[in-house]
Amino acid sequence: MTLPRRVLCVITDEHSNPVELARMALQGGAGMVQLRRKTASGQELYEWAVRIQALCSEQQALFIVNDRVDIAMAVHADGVHLGQQDLPASAARALLAPDAIIGVSVSSATEAIKAAEEGASYIGVGHIFPTFSKDKPSEPLGTASIRPIGRAAQLPVIAIGGIGHDNAAEVIRAGASGIAVISAVSDSDDPETAARELVRRIRE
Repeated sequence: MTLPRRVLCVITDEHSNPVELARMALQGGAGMVQLRRKTASGQELYEWAVRIQALCSEQQALFIVNDRVDIAMAVHADGVHLGQQDLPASAARALLAPDAIIGVSVSSATEAIKAAEEGASYIGVGHIFPTFSKDKPSEPLGTASIRPIGRAAQLPVIAIGGIGHDNAAEVIRAGASGIAVISAVSDSDDPETAARELVRRIRE
C-alpha cells in the first residue's frame, strides 16, 4: 500500500468526537485520518476505530491508528503512526500485514534514516512551525528541513506542526508529500470546509 501524493492527514484531537471529526474531514476531501487520543481507554479507541475505518473505506481514504498497533490490528486499519518512544517500526512491521503503512515521527536526518532502516513507509517530519496542539520543547524545524530529511530517508514526508491554510502550499513546495493537521481542522467552526480548503491549497 502506498501513500497518495499531496495527501491531507487529519489527526483527531483530545476533545472533539473523533468519529464526527473524521466524517467531516473525509467529506472535505481528507485522504487520511489518524485516530489519536492519548487519554482514551482501549475500549474507547477500538469502538471509535471500527467506525472510522468504515468511514474511510467508504471514501477510499486511509485509516491510521496512532501508537496502538493492537487497535490497528483489531480493526484491520491501513496502518499505524509511531513516535520516537513507541514500539519500533521493525516490531510493528513484524506484527502488521505486509502492505501495512507505518509512519514514524522524526525531527532529524538521523532519526529518519533509522526509521527507513526499520521499515517505515513514510516519515512525519516536525514540528515545522510553532504549534500549540502539543507541548514542544524544541524549536520549529522550518520548511528548509523537509527536503533534506526526506532525501536522507528516501521516504515520503508528511509534514506536521503549525500547518494551516496560510502555509500549507509552502510546505508542499518545500518537498512534503502531504501535511498532517490537528487544530487547523478540529478547531474550525466548519471542519469540512476547513479540510476542503486545505486540500485545495496543497493541490493548487
